[in-house]
Amino acid sequence: MKPGFTITYEYEGNLYVNVTNRCNYRCSFCLRHNEASQGSIYSDNLWLEREPTKEEILADIEGRDLSKYRHLVFCGFGEPAYRLEDIFWVIDQMKAHGTKMFTRINTNGTACAIHGRDVCPEFAGRLDEVSVSLNTDTAEKYEALCNPRVPNAYQVMKDFTREIRKYVPNVTMTVVDTIPAEEIENCRKICEEEIGATYRVRAYIKD
Repeated sequence: MKPGFTITYEYEGNLYVNVTNRCNYRCSFCLRHNEASQGSIYSDNLWLEREPTKEEILADIEGRDLSKYRHLVFCGFGEPAYRLEDIFWVIDQMKAHGTKMFTRINTNGTACAIHGRDVCPEFAGRLDEVSVSLNTDTAEKYEALCNPRVPNAYQVMKDFTREIRKYVPNVTMTVVDTIPAEEIENCRKICEEEIGATYRVRAYIKD
């Protein structure tokens, strides 16, 4: 599939913002590697010919009828934390323009590692929800499943999720329903009992 320039797209009643294709993981279940869908399950091509500027992102969002959507979700066909400063700028501009909308970021939880500092306080007053991919119940399985290019990635992800709860009102951890039932239950305990976040099991989307 040839690169395109889809910045925003609709999915299940939300407006998603495709901010980057950069990623520090290579998850075995990721749609980027799904040959049947050529890297995208959507009618829009999410492989970017270049990253949009923060101004282009803002203009694309505000060009939509935002009353149609439940959430504004910053994601990307990659890891959106690479564009964290630009995402914050966009949200700040929307607030300055009087735009009120529930905002969420879907992340692998390595934002602090990407930026080399504790970025969690910068989320305060900006994001309404942070959704972190937990994926599995042990560091060993996580390494095999996600192939992260981050040292000690499983612990980094859990530490981020625990810390971000201090600054964001809604924090969710997710797994995909392809893992065994026992593993799903173990992940629930990690999420709810160890981290104190909301747990969600996501359905696997084939293409």
